[in-house]
Amino acid sequence: MTNDIEISVVLPCHNEQDNLQPLVDAIRKALDPLRRSYEIVITDDRSSDGSWALLQKLAAADVRIRAQRFEKQCGQSAALWAGMRAARGKIIVTLDADLQNDPADLPKLLAPLDKADCVCGSRVEARGKGDSWVRVASSRIANGIRNKLSGETITDAGCCYRAFKRECIAEVKFFNGGHRFLPTLIKMEGFTVTEVAISHHPRVAGQAHYGVWNRLFKSFYDLLAVRWMKKRFLKFKVVDRLN
Repeated sequence: MTNDIEISVVLPCHNEQDNLQPLVDAIRKALDPLRRSYEIVITDDRSSDGSWALLQKLAAADVRIRAQRFEKQCGQSAALWAGMRAARGKIIVTLDADLQNDPADLPKLLAPLDKADCVCGSRVEARGKGDSWVRVASSRIANGIRNKLSGETITDAGCCYRAFKRECIAEVKFFNGGHRFLPTLIKMEGFTVTEVAISHHPRVAGQAHYGVWNRLFKSFYDLLAVRWMKKRFLKFKVVDRLN
């Protein structure tokens, strides 16, 4: 870890060439006024468009932008985890590259970290005002099922817009689909998690990679695995040591 980097903004990217430049510009606009050192770590999940060529140009023009590219497409969880492992900041922020997560909300996510270890963005209020009833309903059902089976209270577990101290993930065992359950995995390590309301914008460029199938069905086996992990997780605290 480089001690002078405070914040690492971690982004998974797959075929987002039209979103990358405005996204980087928006992150700079949100973070520069805070006068805190930061880096932007972008993992290209083997895009088939011009994303990687653009990332090369962006990284050459700004040393705060770091990019890496997978040998083959591995999915959102892998891209997020690879970015988190490459991050050097004391605080890690994850968000999607499609500009549906608004970088202007970055200060809002960072502020509660003086009292909590992890801050999760919640799109519930914003989505209720702008999304179609199908997307709203599928999201609410998916979150309800996840919370019921996992014993959680997170209102928007599918939202990857999160800020957390890097020690939160030091011992986390990540897996394919784990990005949906990161708040639970962090809680299992003994850290505190809170939520803040964030804005949510419709996609204006590129193509959505995840839909109703992902929210309702594809993560069901992962949910059962997390439920099992919570029940079997070893919890102990050493209070005294000799020699």
